[in-house]
Amino acid sequence: MSNAYRVPLKDMIQKMELENCTPDINIDDIFINQTDINRPALQLAGYFDYFDSGRIQIIGHVENTYMKTKGMEYSLKMMEKIMAGSDTTPKPPAIVYCREMFIEDEILELANKYSVPILRSKKATSGFSAQLTRWLNVELAPSCSVHGVLVDIYGEGVLIMGESGIGKSEVALELMHRGHRLVSDDVVEIKKVSDDSLIGSAPGITRHFIELRGIGIVDAKSLFGVERIKNEQEINLVIRLEEYNKDQDYDRMGLEDHFIEFLGNKVVCHSIPIRPGRNIAIICESAAVNHRQKKMGYNAALELYNRVTNNIAAKQAERETQEGGN
Repeated sequence: MSNAYRVPLKDMIQKMELENCTPDINIDDIFINQTDINRPALQLAGYFDYFDSGRIQIIGHVENTYMKTKGMEYSLKMMEKIMAGSDTTPKPPAIVYCREMFIEDEILELANKYSVPILRSKKATSGFSAQLTRWLNVELAPSCSVHGVLVDIYGEGVLIMGESGIGKSEVALELMHRGHRLVSDDVVEIKKVSDDSLIGSAPGITRHFIELRGIGIVDAKSLFGVERIKNEQEINLVIRLEEYNKDQDYDRMGLEDHFIEFLGNKVVCHSIPIRPGRNIAIICESAAVNHRQKKMGYNAALELYNRVTNNIAAKQAERETQEGGN
């Protein structure tokens, strides 16, 4: 993971509901820049080859029991090697004890000496490790911002794009009236959480607000209630709104998918021409349902194509039969 992406340690403490057992250490300037975590069982046994000290270190029941078995003098020696770092290896951002285990004063003194925060969780080690890894994967994911509107339509994340003033916010407003949920208006922050998933959200400063030309800023949460807004949503489909051009050949069958790429991930994209009388909100709604059908294995365009080709083949066979009889 690139160091360009990092998350403050204090955010992790708050999110994971951790107890800070070393309050004298200043955590304001400590950041996490790796999604991977480490349980230092091998390091406590004395094996430090390939040890990545820049990860969050997790002490579970196994590690804690091993240290008690080896005694305090040995444990302090190994923990000092874990905490100290060097000119070429960083110190751990933090060490987390799980299961609300007791932490000896000698360990805390060593942590204060090397300014490595000791944190404690009430959760079981495996559950905490999985939760932390998921959270770090999201927080440290590569990200970008795009101009558009993100709406949750029947569980499908639909990103509506197009030039400024084309009517994206008005479409979002109509979709909310129809029972769907707004994620972001105007600016959508996109994070790549995996090679298959893009998560979209709103910048904190504009979250829940919609800009309507001629009216101004409206608060979607206050107008429609919390059931019509959402903080984040996976992006499954992109709809690009564009002015109608009579000379352009628009897709009328949909046999082939077209894609747009964000952060190396491809997302299905439809171009929708804007003309008077077209209800774009219903078109977006239908596109979302049709996209879900395709994911479930049903393709309406392919079904129609097969019907037409089968019908042509049947008529051709019938003609050949009649000609052969003559």
